[in-house]
Amino acid sequence: MANDHPLTARNVHHVGVTVPDLDEAVTFFVDALDCDVLYRKGPFGDPDGDSMERRLDVHPDARASLAMLRCGPTLNLELFEWDAPDQDETPPKNSDVGGMHLALHVEDLGTAVDTMADRGDVTVLNEPKTNDSGPTEGLQYVYCRVEWGLYVELLETPDRMPYADDTDERLYGPAPSWSFRPDQTE
Repeated sequence: MANDHPLTARNVHHVGVTVPDLDEAVTFFVDALDCDVLYRKGPFGDPDGDSMERRLDVHPDARASLAMLRCGPTLNLELFEWDAPDQDETPPKNSDVGGMHLALHVEDLGTAVDTMADRGDVTVLNEPKTNDSGPTEGLQYVYCRVEWGLYVELLETPDRMPYADDTDERLYGPAPSWSFRPDQTE
C-alpha cells in the first residue's frame, strides 16, 4: 500500500511504559513473558537546565533510567523509571484518560493464565472470555493486573477472524487472517 503522506507510520518502533521500579519490571517481563533485555540507560537528567521539561514535558529536575526489551518478534518495549518531584504514583485505571493496556498474543491461553495466576505479583481479573460474535468472533482473552498497576491482556486468536471478510487490511500478528489478503494465494 503506497502512501505519499509525509507522516505515514511505517511500523511501531517501541511502546513506552513508566514503572515504579525498573529492576522489578524488567524481572517481570523477562521471567513472566520471556522478553529479552536489549539495553539499559541512565540515570539521566538535566539538573542545571530545563531540557527535560522542554523535550519530555516532565519536571525540570526529573531524572530517569530506562530499559529496552524485546517481547516476541514484533514488540520493542521501553520501560522508564522516573524520579520526579511532581510524580503521581497512582496507576490509572483502564477507564482513565491516559490509561492503557499491553495486549500480548500467546499460543495457549490456558497455560498463560495458569502461569500468571501462579505468580505472586499478578492478579488475573476474571476467567478467559471468548468473543461469540462480531469482527473478532473466536478470539479468547483475559486481563491481568501486575501489582504495580500495568494491565496486560493475554489473547489467543482463531486462524481466521470475521473482520477479514470486510477489508483487505490486516492486523499484524501470527493468525493467517492477519496477513492473508483475498488477492493473495495461501
